[in-house]
Amino acid sequence: MKRKEKAGRRRWAAAGIIGFAALMLVACNKDDELKNLIQDEEEEEKIVNLFSPMEKTDPDAENVARSAADLTIAMAEEELGVTVTYKTYTAEDYQDKTYDQVTLDRARNNMDDIYLLNPDVVQALGEEGKLMDLSGLECVENLREVIKTANTVDGKLVAIPQEVVAYGLFINKEMFDRYGLALPETPEEFLHCCEVFQKNGIKTPVGANRWWLENFVFAQAYADLYNGGNTEAEIAALNSGEARYGDYMRPGFEFLKELMDRGYIDAEKALVSEAIEGEGEDFLSQKTPIVMAYWGAANTETAYGKTDFEMQVIGFPSSRGQMPVISMTGFGIGAEAEHGEDALAVLDIMLSDEALQIYSETNRVISPSENVSVECVPALKPLNKLIEEGVYVVGSNAGMKVEQWGNTCLIVRDLLGGATVDECMAAFDKLQDEALGIE
Repeated sequence: MKRKEKAGRRRWAAAGIIGFAALMLVACNKDDELKNLIQDEEEEEKIVNLFSPMEKTDPDAENVARSAADLTIAMAEEELGVTVTYKTYTAEDYQDKTYDQVTLDRARNNMDDIYLLNPDVVQALGEEGKLMDLSGLECVENLREVIKTANTVDGKLVAIPQEVVAYGLFINKEMFDRYGLALPETPEEFLHCCEVFQKNGIKTPVGANRWWLENFVFAQAYADLYNGGNTEAEIAALNSGEARYGDYMRPGFEFLKELMDRGYIDAEKALVSEAIEGEGEDFLSQKTPIVMAYWGAANTETAYGKTDFEMQVIGFPSSRGQMPVISMTGFGIGAEAEHGEDALAVLDIMLSDEALQIYSETNRVISPSENVSVECVPALKPLNKLIEEGVYVVGSNAGMKVEQWGNTCLIVRDLLGGATVDECMAAFDKLQDEALGIE
């Protein structure tokens, strides 16, 4: 039954109930019937509990991201006649526990219905059987294939995001034009551009921080896997131990090591720099022609949304050309959720094309639905074109036994701190063996 038909029937049913209740009040003792009616309404009240890092916002709040999510939840509440109660993570409440740690605890103890989950948590809870299979939802029909790939654990679709986060290289196009440089496609072309910049007095061509350098690695490691490779078979080989993560990761780490050795990246500064805060000033003042950041930074004036030069956002260099890196957080439902059926219905509306259109237009982000697109700012069009063509790699795939995003970030930090490439690969081997129980 279609959603509109269901909603219409619910409205007619509600009208019938109201009429019937009115007749009963006339015919019977008013005080007793009023008490019974109130009790029935309380018993029939539908509640769905949502745990996330975001509390419900005031209607006048300026936080666009939060209010956008609230709008989709409000759609579900109105259509289904449910109330979504917000359970919110705060550092004050949980002291030294991270959001991921708290989410794991709450989901394992069946404390909520819907959870907003990071990929490593999706993977852990999915493997433990703590999340419902969402593949039967109506909204799944319109999802990009990559959404299903990145959120499927042991054959079950256990999480779905409201947006896809894309990472790319933020380029000062005017500085590239000044030295007659084409925007780089491959690692070799990227190194050439950096060499030219350095010869022309730009000491450190690539501004970096301790968070996002792993995107260089992912672009090279998984370019073939997600673009032309047998993705399912390759991931299965990695999950069985037949293939080694270190073999995939090595080219990216060797590339980063070369960037460091040639002085194109200041490893010492990157190791202690926070995202944008460390490298943003030099990029905006045109001392540095290249930085890396996520899609939303191009829309935000506090980041790179307002520059005094022409900026373009492109993919990271790879053997297959410019390669965006994407990640996502997704909504999941506890396998034994108290209000599981209502939670499924809420999620189906939140992730419908109608709701995702509102969410994407409000936040100006990439939608998980193939049917939803939003006009992006000019700087993002090169990156967006690649994504629309299906060219990208996934940096956070819950279907991989070894968590990728956080682990790779930490091992890149080891490289920045002086570890060799071989030592970094040994770290990946150890993670893989631990995840697979290999001794």
